[in-house]
Amino acid sequence: MTSAACAVESGDGCVYIMLDVHAASKREEFPAGVNVWRSAVGCSIRAPPVEGKANAAIIALVSSVLDVPKSSVTIVSGQTSSVKRICITGIEKDLLVKMLDGLLNQ
Repeated sequence: MTSAACAVESGDGCVYIMLDVHAASKREEFPAGVNVWRSAVGCSIRAPPVEGKANAAIIALVSSVLDVPKSSVTIVSGQTSSVKRICITGIEKDLLVKMLDGLLNQ
């Protein structure tokens, strides 16, 4: 299985992760695989991509899975795109990669 390391980088006091988001899905899942072509971790959410509902759902799901406060997760680019770059504070890059890889290998 491919590591999530290709989608994670650190800098500016936070860890950045690229997400390949599938909105209006039947179930919520994070991480939902790794898209090597996009260097992104998959994320499926039930919320539709309208009026910021999908972005709010992404923040809630990522913070829940990683056990960090919602205030620690920010979408820094791709607000209207299916490929998003998010910033997570309060976690180290190596720990994030290890957590994501562990979840992907379950």
